[in-house]
Amino acid sequence: MTSTPTVPAVPLPARHSVGCPFGPPPAYTEAAATANLSRAELPGGESCWLATGYAEVRAILSDRRFSADLRHPSFPLLIAGSRERIGENPNFLNLDDPEHARLRRMVTGDFLVKRVEAMRPDIQRIVDEALDGMTAGRAEADLVADFALPVPSLVICLLLGVPYEDHEFFQGISRTLLSNTRPFEELLAARDEMLEYLEALTARKREEPRDDILSRLAVRDDLTPREVASTGFLLLVAGHETTANMISLSTALLLDRPEQIARLADPAAVPGAVEELLRLLTIIHTGVLRVALEDVELGGTTVRAGEGVVAMLSTANRDGAVFGGADRLPADELDLDRDARRHMAFGFGVHQCLGQPLARAELQIALATLFRRLPGLRLTVPRDELAFRTDAFIYGMRSLPVAW
Repeated sequence: MTSTPTVPAVPLPARHSVGCPFGPPPAYTEAAATANLSRAELPGGESCWLATGYAEVRAILSDRRFSADLRHPSFPLLIAGSRERIGENPNFLNLDDPEHARLRRMVTGDFLVKRVEAMRPDIQRIVDEALDGMTAGRAEADLVADFALPVPSLVICLLLGVPYEDHEFFQGISRTLLSNTRPFEELLAARDEMLEYLEALTARKREEPRDDILSRLAVRDDLTPREVASTGFLLLVAGHETTANMISLSTALLLDRPEQIARLADPAAVPGAVEELLRLLTIIHTGVLRVALEDVELGGTTVRAGEGVVAMLSTANRDGAVFGGADRLPADELDLDRDARRHMAFGFGVHQCLGQPLARAELQIALATLFRRLPGLRLTVPRDELAFRTDAFIYGMRSLPVAW
C-alpha cells in the first residue's frame, strides 16, 4: 500500500523559530501532528521520507533493510553537494554489518556498564574540580564554558588517551564539523585535520602504548591507522559534544522549571530524572538517516528500495501514545517522575549509541552535584535572551550565564 501525501514536503534540516527553545523545530512537530510518515525535501532538492512517530522510528532503526551506509548512492544527505566525498573514511556509525560490527566490537568493552560504574569516582572528581574552578572567587559564570563542556571533554580524553591540553583544538574542530551552515569544503578540511591529528597520536601510541582506547587500537594488526583514527574521531567528537549540550540544556530547562529541581536531591530519583531529560531534550534534532535496501511497508505506507528515510528521534520521544497517560503530564512537558526508559535519545537497534552508559553516568553525577552544591543557581539573563545552537546538527547552547 502506498500513500500519497497531501501536505507540503518538510524542508530538511528544519530550523528553530520563536517559541519553546527546548523542543524540536516546529516543522517537525507540525509534521508529526499530521502523520507519522510524511514527505521531506533534502538540501540538494531530492525527496525522502520523514518518520516522526515512535513506532515508525523504532521500526526503521531495528530493520536491517534500512541501511546506515552513507556510501549508498541514494543515501539521504543533509549537506548539499556532498555526495562525491561524504563517504570517505566512514566510521562504524555510518557502516552496515559486518563492517560495522567488526569495528564497533573493538571498543564495546570500554563502554560496558560495569566499566563505566568503576569510573564513577573519577567522573565525580572531575565534576567537583570543575565546580571548584568555576566558583573560586566569583559568583557568576558561563556554565557552558566553565562546566558543561570541560567535564565530558576531560572524561573522554581520559578514556581515549587524548591529551586534554589539546582540547581547544578538537573542540574548535568539532564546532566546525557539526555546523549545518558552513560550506562542505570547510567541513572536509576540518575532518581531514582531525584525522591527521588522530593518526599522528595513534602512531605515538603504537610506540608507547598506555591504558587507553587509542593505545589498545593502535597496537592491533587488523586495523589500519586510518581506521583507528576514524574510530577515535567518532568517539572524541560524540563523546564530549553530546553530553556537554545535554548538561547545559538540562540545567537551563530545570532553572525554567524550578519546582522539579528538588527531585535531584533524592539519589534514587536521579537516574529516572536523567532519562526524562534525555527523552524530552533529545538533541539530535536533524534525525537519523537511512536508505531502504528493498521495499518495506511502514505504517501502511510502502517505502521503496532506494528511498531515503529520516527517523526523527526528537518527535518520536514526544509521542503521546507512548509517553502520555492520564496520570502524567503531556508528553511534550517535563515530568521527572515519568517512566521514560523506552525513549530513543540514544537511537535504537544495532547502531544505538555505544557510549550511553558513560553519558548517563556523567549526566547523573554532573546535574545532581551541580544543584546540590549550588542551591541558589539562577539565570542572569531572561530566557528569551539565551543563545542556542540552532545551526548545528547536535542541538545545544552557545552559553548559559548563571549566578549563585
